Amino acid sequence: MQGNARERSNALRVTTSIDRSATQSAENVWEMAQQQLDEVAHLIGLSEGIHLYLRQPKRILEVSVPVRMDDNRVRIFTGFRVQHNMSRGPGKGGIRFHPDVTLDEVKALAMWMTWKCALVNIPFGGAKGGVICDPKAMSMQELENLTRRFTSEISVIIGPEKDIPAPDVYTTPQIMAWIMDTFSMQKGYSIPGVVTGKPIAIGGSLGRDKATARGCLYVVDEAMSVTKQPIEGARVAIQGFGNAGMHAATLMAERGYRIVAASDSRGGVANPTGLDVRGLIAHKLETGSLVGFGGGEKISNKDVLEYECDVLVPAALEKVITRENAPRIRAKIVAEAANGPTLPEADAILHDRGIMVLPDILANAGGVTVSYFEWVQDLQENFWEEDEINARLKQKMTRAFRETHEQATRHGVDMRRGAYAVAVDRVAEATKLRGLYP
Repeated sequence: MQGNARERSNALRVTTSIDRSATQSAENVWEMAQQQLDEVAHLIGLSEGIHLYLRQPKRILEVSVPVRMDDNRVRIFTGFRVQHNMSRGPGKGGIRFHPDVTLDEVKALAMWMTWKCALVNIPFGGAKGGVICDPKAMSMQELENLTRRFTSEISVIIGPEKDIPAPDVYTTPQIMAWIMDTFSMQKGYSIPGVVTGKPIAIGGSLGRDKATARGCLYVVDEAMSVTKQPIEGARVAIQGFGNAGMHAATLMAERGYRIVAASDSRGGVANPTGLDVRGLIAHKLETGSLVGFGGGEKISNKDVLEYECDVLVPAALEKVITRENAPRIRAKIVAEAANGPTLPEADAILHDRGIMVLPDILANAGGVTVSYFEWVQDLQENFWEEDEINARLKQKMTRAFRETHEQATRHGVDMRRGAYAVAVDRVAEATKLRGLYP
């Protein structure tokens, strides 16, 4: 959104004062997210009022979640649901179960969801949720109890017209089914549109399980085209072998890329001539890890980031590419299948070295895009074939890439700032048009 001269001057003053403090502790993920907004606010001339408005979440809900455990004791967990901005539509964002969940992390993820939805131009705002817990140490019954109680605690602010959760780190289609059932039981009738990422049997969408990886593939293809690199035989390293990483390996191998390194939280494996992706996945599913796979040399999770390749896909958690390891990244393209894997200082280093970073709000937007398709299908009670879903996804992702690349080229900035220029402008325009009430 372009402002007048006075607005531009105000934006410059507020951005300058904010940047100074944010840079001091950019490794705080929430301050990192705010800093990214601050930088693009100056770039596009955002007015001071809207800039400050977008810097803060609309709503934060923190809840205590009492859960009866298998030993009959009651444990109290802490959960969050944050709604960052809903000017363009209902909130949208996943729920993660992880021992390291923090409120700052959830706030940052909610902000990134706002930009992600705007970038692919779907009518959602950004939201996110999380519960501080260790799901790996809990039984299925304990997870169900936790999920249902957390759902009941946040039910006052979620719903198909309010805020639609989805899977995230260590949450699954089964957990989404429990959320949908709990919410529906409270209302007295089935409401499949309250959540996405559900099993197909209760209103889930075809193609949702591979959507994040497929969307990542589409934008990597576009990046390979604009950087004039051949796809066939291009080397790919993947850090993180959960849903996104595993499916990315499969889809990219089918497309003609060569997967040369992969890792999960316990370790990984590398082979410069290419890994047997089917065998790798079978080993992961059988043992729960990539460690011990015989098709290559042992490699650490951190070393995968620095492995020689053409495309690096960080598909794990935040803040893994830092100013320390950025000079050693040997990829030509970094596709952020994870949220927030690259710190701002590392961004600058990679850009200076001529490495194209496909930012998270672009590279992993396939998941929320097909979640939107799922929500639409639930509301219409009319479900589409997978070929149609994939075609619609490709159209959304390639258009978002081209708009991002155009803005990056126009302003002479990296792809992250190009993506933010598109997304923040759309959210700012909607916010300005709606105005303040009262």
